[in-house]
Amino acid sequence: MLRELHIRDLGVIEDATLPLAPGLTVVTGETGAGKTMVVTGLGLVLGGRADPGLVRAGRDEAVVEAELELAEDHPARQRAAEAGGVSDEPELILSRTVSAAGRSRAHVGGRRAPIATLGDLAEDLVAVHGQADQWRLRRPAQHRALLDAFGGDDVAGPAGEVADLFGQWQEARRELADLVEGERSRLQELELLTHQLEQIDAVEPQPGEDEDLARESELLGHAEDLRTGAEVAHGLLSDPESFSGDDAVGRIARAGEELSRLTDHDPRLAELHQRLGEVGVLVADLAGELSAYAADIEADPARLGVVEQRRAALTDLTRRYGEDIAAVLAHRHGARERLQTLEGADERIEELTARVDTLAGALAGAVDDLTAARTAAAGRLAETVEGELALLGMDRARVEIVVEPRPEDAGVPLPGSGGGRAVSADGADVVEIRVAANRGSAPRSVTKAASGGELSRLMLAIEVATAGSGRTQVPTFVFDEVDAGVGGKAGLDVGARLAALARTSQVVVVTHLAQVAAHADRHLVVHKSHDEQVTSSDVRVVEDEARLAELSRMMGGGDTEVGLTHARELLEHCRATSAADA
Repeated sequence: MLRELHIRDLGVIEDATLPLAPGLTVVTGETGAGKTMVVTGLGLVLGGRADPGLVRAGRDEAVVEAELELAEDHPARQRAAEAGGVSDEPELILSRTVSAAGRSRAHVGGRRAPIATLGDLAEDLVAVHGQADQWRLRRPAQHRALLDAFGGDDVAGPAGEVADLFGQWQEARRELADLVEGERSRLQELELLTHQLEQIDAVEPQPGEDEDLARESELLGHAEDLRTGAEVAHGLLSDPESFSGDDAVGRIARAGEELSRLTDHDPRLAELHQRLGEVGVLVADLAGELSAYAADIEADPARLGVVEQRRAALTDLTRRYGEDIAAVLAHRHGARERLQTLEGADERIEELTARVDTLAGALAGAVDDLTAARTAAAGRLAETVEGELALLGMDRARVEIVVEPRPEDAGVPLPGSGGGRAVSADGADVVEIRVAANRGSAPRSVTKAASGGELSRLMLAIEVATAGSGRTQVPTFVFDEVDAGVGGKAGLDVGARLAALARTSQVVVVTHLAQVAAHADRHLVVHKSHDEQVTSSDVRVVEDEARLAELSRMMGGGDTEVGLTHARELLEHCRATSAADA
């Protein structure tokens, strides 16, 4: 809900703060005091069109800020976060600045945002029903949303089924169209994948084969050098005939014999003798292994040629399909799976064709059920709204809610519907609320058949009729001059209906009728002051005697005792009525 609205340098308002509360809040004041600027300011901060002429004379810019209290899961929080605003604070701050030069800026949650973002947020936050701003009635989709909200579960069930079936139908149609339209591409891809698999399968690469062949190629290419080096090392260790002097094994053995005669004389020498024996064993083992290694090395030019030829074939594959054989094998696996998918496309096309037909039939049936549910709800809603209008001084008004087929160009044609019926996720219906101000007139669209004040009362009647549905109702409603052309008992009825709506939503009303203001939970008065240069306005909360004085002023009684008495009686009557209705 709206907790506070701050307006600076807008029209006659120099600097004013409106503290708002749950329930019904009324804004009153003398003519020209700036009551309309309150609604205008709200419109600006909710993304409305900016008029530089609204900036207070002599000032550079006008600023409007709205502080809102929202539940953690409210859709507006997510939208604000998507716009870059801080969404984890208890309140959400919206701001709009309009310069005298015509520039306009918006901020959401402390961050700069496009002006359109304010409008997007407004749809989930506030419904402004002013003399010239009946957006809830000017948008055809809102007519349907209001009817669906009133219909409750009777409409919600078929609507949910239609939305689900439409989504499945569209997905199946898209997949089928992709397969059919991509037939040439599919055949080309089949040919390419088949060629690739033939190339890879002709070589039959094995995991790690490229690395194994690289090592074998290195060995065969240097076989003679490897064998010669091993033989020389072996000779140095254990073949005295191949080199002048004793071999390493013999020298170590003689050193051991020399030390063995002396170990009894010094224990330290015994430890050295032991270590020398271990070295002798290691050298002898190493000499034997070198001899065996040299014996195993054979130069094989024929085998080397085979290895190099195989490596060339593998290199050709890695150049085409991956950086190594592992990547080539992975490509082959993926190609085979894709090939199976493509080869099964014909069968999939048959399956999808049957599924599309089945879903279309089920969707057509669900759409018929939804249309029937809406038509039944339309009759009930029209009757309910007419009853509400009778309480709002429009007892001769006639309401008609028409449910008609959606035009062909406003949705997807539904097969089997006899042609001419288009469907979307919300069904195949166009809903229009029509009204005739007098019984003898033919009902027309509400935006054409009613004046500004009548539109506000009609919207109030609709909002009260759909109150508490919880589906499309916004948390805050703002009504400007909803009581235009109304007086006396009808004014009391208008106030009572506003109070009824305020039981489920926050309601803010700009009014000139004491009969309406007396129903309020909070009463704000816009005061106008004069000096030699400028006129400015501020806003105050009035209670007790101050409120009685304002109600008396509104009834023309001024500060007289008679006027105050009438105001007190009016206030007590409204409180009693509200208590009885509750």
